Amino acid sequence: MSEIIIYTNSINQIQVEVDYENGTLWLNLNQISQLFEKDKSVISRHIKNIFKEGELETNATVAKNATVQIEGNRTVIRKIDFYNLDVILAVGYRVSSYKGTLFRKWATEKLNSYLVQGYAINEKRLAQKQQEVEYLKTGIRILNRAIEQQATQDDSQMLVVFAKGLSLLDDFDHQTLETEGITVAATIFPSFDEYMKLIQAMYSEFASDVFAQPKDESFHSSINQIAQSFNEVELYPTIEEKAANLLYFITKNHSFVDGNKRIAAACFLLFLERNNALYRTNGTPLISNEALAALTLFIATSKTEEADIVKHFIISILNQRH
Repeated sequence: MSEIIIYTNSINQIQVEVDYENGTLWLNLNQISQLFEKDKSVISRHIKNIFKEGELETNATVAKNATVQIEGNRTVIRKIDFYNLDVILAVGYRVSSYKGTLFRKWATEKLNSYLVQGYAINEKRLAQKQQEVEYLKTGIRILNRAIEQQATQDDSQMLVVFAKGLSLLDDFDHQTLETEGITVAATIFPSFDEYMKLIQAMYSEFASDVFAQPKDESFHSSINQIAQSFNEVELYPTIEEKAANLLYFITKNHSFVDGNKRIAAACFLLFLERNNALYRTNGTPLISNEALAALTLFIATSKTEEADIVKHFIISILNQRH
């Protein structure tokens, strides 16, 4: 995440980009020259010497950003070098400038402030996460004890019925979910028209003038992505992986004005049904109505960086069919 903040002194005003992800500041040559009130040639020479003497590494401290420039009657996009705080401070110690001293003091205070605030926020989030994990572990320990004790036949039977669900929670907690499906077979991919026929059949069930009204063409991408291959090797080689990604893509792409989660769940079921994966080998449904709703909401509320674990959770559930 980047944000523009303004550094101001009594003479000039420049913009300083603060990149929270990397915890540093970025300025180009013109800005550094303005900051230290030195000619660009002087600043450029100092920077070259800093890298030549091995004080800093170029790759770690320089980034190229595309910048729009006006040259005569033309608008030109050029890539300009931006230097991070390490370079800026190194230059500041090599030039004699009162304004440079002021900036070093300001930058140090500002950066320390961000680091302290970031630490406090992350510490709070970590504590909340640890508490959630502890609740989950406690619940699993209690249920495991109940299974071991088998107080009554009824209790024992109930826990046996839900044992796989408890096991999945434990796998989720310890990040040992299954990452691959187990059904490698020729896949039947419903066509776009078949999916749309299913969606149109849902109209009467949901009273909304905008239900299933397309926003863009991304639904095509959602249903086609799971069929992708590279060098004749399928990107998603199993039925379970294809189904999990189909549910994820349709839910997350928001291709329709209204009903994206309902549409995603229905298409997910259609894909499983066409590939004989909707029922367990004993004939019982693999996923209940409630589980289907929960999985779809699980995807909808997840963050982008959580995509893999969300998909692995769905794959682990689908693998329970056998």
